[in-house]
Amino acid sequence: MGDERGIRTWIKEPLAILASEAGSGIVVEDDRIVEHVPSGKSPSAPIDAVFDARNHVVLPGLINTHHHFFQTLTRASPRAQNKSLFPWLRSLYPVWAHITPEWLAIATRVALVELLKSGCSTVVEHHYLFPEGLDAAIDIEVEAVRELGLRAVLTRGSMSLSEKDGGLPPHTVVQAEDCILADSERLLNRYHATHDGAMLQIALAPCSPFSVTAGLMCESAELARRHNARLHTHLSETNDEIEYCLQHFGRRPLDYIESLGWLADDVWVAHGIHFNDEEIARIGAARMGITHCPSSNMVLASGCCRALELEMAGALISIGVDGSASNDMSNLIVEARQAFLLQRLHEGAENIGYRDILRWATEGGARCLGRTEIGSLIPGNQADLAMFRVDDLAFAGAEDPIAALLLCGSHYADRVMIAGEWRLIDGEVPGLDMANLISEQRVASRMLFSKANWAS
Repeated sequence: MGDERGIRTWIKEPLAILASEAGSGIVVEDDRIVEHVPSGKSPSAPIDAVFDARNHVVLPGLINTHHHFFQTLTRASPRAQNKSLFPWLRSLYPVWAHITPEWLAIATRVALVELLKSGCSTVVEHHYLFPEGLDAAIDIEVEAVRELGLRAVLTRGSMSLSEKDGGLPPHTVVQAEDCILADSERLLNRYHATHDGAMLQIALAPCSPFSVTAGLMCESAELARRHNARLHTHLSETNDEIEYCLQHFGRRPLDYIESLGWLADDVWVAHGIHFNDEEIARIGAARMGITHCPSSNMVLASGCCRALELEMAGALISIGVDGSASNDMSNLIVEARQAFLLQRLHEGAENIGYRDILRWATEGGARCLGRTEIGSLIPGNQADLAMFRVDDLAFAGAEDPIAALLLCGSHYADRVMIAGEWRLIDGEVPGLDMANLISEQRVASRMLFSKANWAS
C-alpha cells in the first residue's frame, strides 16, 4: 500500500498572520496544521486545495473561557439594570427559575452562533442553573455544540445553598448535593474526552462560595481529579463576596478555596478582581488560571482584574465574555478590545499591547483549560483558525492589520475553521436559518418573562 495522507489545504498569502515564519501562510492537513510557509515560498509537499487569504488577517481560533448561555434570554432587562452583582442576581434568579429545556436549547444556539461569528473556536460554558425540569441541561448543550461543530468545555455547575441555608439563590434553583454529584459523574463518564484534539470535555464548577457548601467544593474536586477533569468557579468578583466569606467562613475567598484544595494548577476562576498583593503571589505560585471578563465587570461596576500583575506572578490569564445578561453580548473579539482598553487604563499604555490581549484570548485560554494543541498556529496543533477582513470603512487607513482588529474595533470574523472544517463561511454559519433563530429567541425570551411575571 502507498503512503496515506489527508487533504492538504494551503491558507495562502494572508494579509497578516499571528504566527512566525508564516508570511506565505500555513498548510492544514485533515484536522492539523502541518506546515508554516515562509514569505516568498511555497509548501514543501503537494497541495490539494488553496484558500486565497490575501484579504484576511489569520489568528488562532479564539477561546472563550467563561460564559452562561442561558442568560441570552434575559439581555438588557430593566429589572436587572443599574445594579451590582448581588442585587442583580436576586432580580434575575426568579426569572431564570422558569427556563424550560426548549428555551435553553434556543439560548444555547444563540450564544454559540454569536461566539462563532466573533471568531471563537473553543467555548466554555458555566451552567449552574438546574430548576425543576432542567435536569438534562448539559445534555442539551452537548447537542448544540455538536450540531454547530465547536470545540467545547461544558462545566457542570451547581448551587446547593439557598437563602434559607444562608446562601444567595432562592430554593427554586438549587439542587441536593447527592443529585449534583451523581449527575456530575454521569456527565464525566459519558462525555469527557481527555485525548489530544478532544472536541468535548466536561469540567466541574460549583458556582461560588455563596451558593455551595464546603463539602460540595471538596467532593467536586475529588471527583474531577479522579476523571482528569478541571475545576472552575467564580471568585473574588465583588467586595460583597469578600464580606460574605469573612462573615460565614472567617476568611477571604482565596483563603477559603485554598483550605478546600482549590488553589491549584487544574483550577481556573472567573473574574478574580479583588486579590491583594500577597494573594496574587500565591495564585501565581500555584499556576492557577484567571478569566478576565472586562465588560461584565464594568456593567456591574465590580472592578478591574489585575490581569497583568497576575500573569507576571505566574498565573494563567484568559478572556471570557461572561453571561449575556451582564455583558450583554457574546462576542469575543469585542471582549478582547474591552480587555485591551481597560488594561491600558489601569496598567499604562507602555505596559500592555494588543498582542498581549490576543495571546490571552488564544494561547492563554488554552493554557487555562490545560490544552497544548489549541491556541496557537504551530505545526502539529489543531487547525482552529479565525480569519478577519479589514477592508471596510472602519479599517480604512489602518497600517497594522492585526492591531486594527482591536484598535479599530472588529466585530465579526469572515471565516472560522475548527479541527480543519469550515464552520463559518463569509460570516455565515452554513445551513443556519438565522432569521428563524432570532425569531425563536425573541419568542422564548418574551414567554420566559411572561411566565415569571405570572408566577410572581
